[in-house]
Amino acid sequence: MSSAQPLSASGRLPEPAFTTGCLPYRRLLPELARLLRDRSVQVPPRLVLPLAGGASLFVMPAADSDTAITKLITFTPANAGHGRATIQGDVVVFDVATGKRLALLDGPAVTARRTAAVSVLAAQHLAPCRQGPMLIVGAGVQGCAHLEAFAECLGIQMFFIASRSAASTQRLVDHARSLGLKAQAVPDANAALAECPLAVTCTPASAVALSALPRPDGFIAAVGAFTPQMAELGAGLCRHVAVQGTVVLDTPDAVHEAGDLLQAGLDASRFATLADVVRGNALQARGPVLFKSCGWAGWDLAAARTARAWLAETAGMADGR
Repeated sequence: MSSAQPLSASGRLPEPAFTTGCLPYRRLLPELARLLRDRSVQVPPRLVLPLAGGASLFVMPAADSDTAITKLITFTPANAGHGRATIQGDVVVFDVATGKRLALLDGPAVTARRTAAVSVLAAQHLAPCRQGPMLIVGAGVQGCAHLEAFAECLGIQMFFIASRSAASTQRLVDHARSLGLKAQAVPDANAALAECPLAVTCTPASAVALSALPRPDGFIAAVGAFTPQMAELGAGLCRHVAVQGTVVLDTPDAVHEAGDLLQAGLDASRFATLADVVRGNALQARGPVLFKSCGWAGWDLAAARTARAWLAETAGMADGR
């Protein structure tokens, strides 16, 4: 595999479309599950450096016995609404045996794909009802990624879209329809939740975006908040599911990062993780399910492993092997 393959035509910057093409969901989803069973995986706590104006720099390394990565991204909430991405940066992929850089992937594209894939993986294992319709709260990059992932992987055909921006909502509705799906803008996410057994919140988490109680067969993936100061779910909703249903974290790191749960006064350390679920550690989900996702460099490593295999296969095909 040539080190230039994962770069743009200039040979310097990774292209979002290229990165997305390296991460087909049919490959990424099983790779996420394999990573959770791989005992060689090492993921130290991510470093978050506060920047001026409320921005942050994230440094997220991870490695297994073959592949090492570092995700280096900025999160700039002030960019929202100004035509600039809130998440920017790259994922650098290395070969452990030789130390050679293998790929430079677009950070936002990796984040979008792997986050949506993790939500699908959780829904496959935990959602009481996987037939839709699905409510998407937040019509940005993550809203779009989740719509595409749940349509492709779970066959969801009907989506209700809610967002503070009418223009963003309509763009996502139009995109869904361009894919042959049914989609409808809804003015009130809380009212729409009663009709949807599946829901995802992927907002900037600057304010509570969903507070209604879910259906008894409801599944909510909450991905927008990833610091103790951020929350997009109402405290009452979180406490209700903790008592009447099942709460699952994406990783143990969420114990310190899940602002939705922490601000609701819940002890997040008592909740199971997705690794517990995938490894079959006797979790019996009951009632409505809340899957709280805060992000983890391990998910980026799974994406890098997927991209590495994809690039190697593509190179082999190009060489006629």
